[in-house]
Amino acid sequence: MAAHEGDPREQLTALALIAVASLLVFAGRLGDRYGHRRVFALGMLGFGAASAGIGLAGGIGWVIGLRVAQGVFGALLQPATLGMLRAAYPPDRLGRPVAVRTGAIGLAAVAGPLVGGALTTHLGWRAVFFVNVAPALAMGLAALAVRAPSVFPAQASGALAVPAPAAPRETARPRLDLPGAGLLAVALAGLVHTLVGITGTGWTVATMLGLGCAVVAGGVFVRHERRTEDPLVPPGVLRSGTAGPALGVLVAASAALFGALFLGTYYVQDVLALNPLDSGLRALPLAVMMVLGAPVAATLTRRQGPRRTAVAGMVLVVAGVLLMSRLGRGSGAEAIGGCFLLLGAGFATVMVTATTVVVRDASVDTAGVAGGLQQTAMNIGPALGVAAATTLMSVAGRGDITGRPPGDGPRWAAGVFLSAMGPALTVLAAVAAAGALLATRLPGRTATRPPGDQPVEGLPDGPPRSEIASSA
Repeated sequence: MAAHEGDPREQLTALALIAVASLLVFAGRLGDRYGHRRVFALGMLGFGAASAGIGLAGGIGWVIGLRVAQGVFGALLQPATLGMLRAAYPPDRLGRPVAVRTGAIGLAAVAGPLVGGALTTHLGWRAVFFVNVAPALAMGLAALAVRAPSVFPAQASGALAVPAPAAPRETARPRLDLPGAGLLAVALAGLVHTLVGITGTGWTVATMLGLGCAVVAGGVFVRHERRTEDPLVPPGVLRSGTAGPALGVLVAASAALFGALFLGTYYVQDVLALNPLDSGLRALPLAVMMVLGAPVAATLTRRQGPRRTAVAGMVLVVAGVLLMSRLGRGSGAEAIGGCFLLLGAGFATVMVTATTVVVRDASVDTAGVAGGLQQTAMNIGPALGVAAATTLMSVAGRGDITGRPPGDGPRWAAGVFLSAMGPALTVLAAVAAAGALLATRLPGRTATRPPGDQPVEGLPDGPPRSEIASSA
């Protein structure tokens, strides 16, 4: 596996993933303090500039450095989008915009590889980065120029909004917890480094050190957060009783999905010997259901409640993973496509429902941190799932791995792979089932927010401000 360890593409991916995962919560806190619109604009403009730099880079050193910078600016974007949605929509209307966001992610999953492959084939790899520049600059400048209004039920017809006394500046803008941000970044970087390392090289001294560093830094971070006056993660974000289970559901669902996708990719390419185009067509139902299933999930969440909807979504994920574990050499396109269809429908449902629960239970002035936690779960889950799939396959297949070209990852013999794939996917299905149990702790259909638990309204481009709403 030495070739795989030194593959520049793997290094770039790992560095970007570490950069993103380690900064998401802090990026959300920056948005809470300085305004999500400004942070979004900075992230977009920086992402576009880094993309242009990569396209013009003259050596691998510049590419690696700018790829890390691209990951840092990308980390600013993700919590900001959820923070802006929370500021623009009342809690009971967040489902649909979150569904649109999820559908856009699914659409990008379909279009990205197709567009990237076409650009690389006809114009070279640099075109993949140059194509990002114009849209990033346009959206960044638009975010600076457009001031989005905040829309809440209290501002609708028949309601009267009475401004409360302005909060002191130090209350509206708490100090940034830089030590906490550093400790959390070290903990997450160590964890992601370990998970990525397990996939590429297995358990080595480096991966063990990374795991130990993550555990120590995580413990110090928890102690620091309990003692500091202005913690990075305000206590109210996780004390709602539903945010924690929702984050756990996201980790379980994404771990099961991406672990199954990792094994499914090897199955269609190495066992069935399909070319990349045919392999992509087999997996297309997953992306299609991500786009089509997101608005359906928002409607179900509103009518049936988060608990029933999330449990149903996790059951679909479990069914998709278990059906994939039964695939063999003679499985046709219908059976393979059915597995991906169930996975896409279930994951879209879980993602919309759990994300809505996490963000809506946070007040506007902590929505960025809530969004950062949600995105952290969505980064840790896939890395955990792929690492688990690799470890399970190595155990079930007794380490029987054949030679392979550099950069392609481990390559199992077809017979060994099929004998190990079933048990590995069964374990991943059990992970999804554990997520279904967590989903039973989400609020039901009749759960409502107490009148005194009204969220704080804020503007997307500045510090939060409080308003007391009463019916006319």
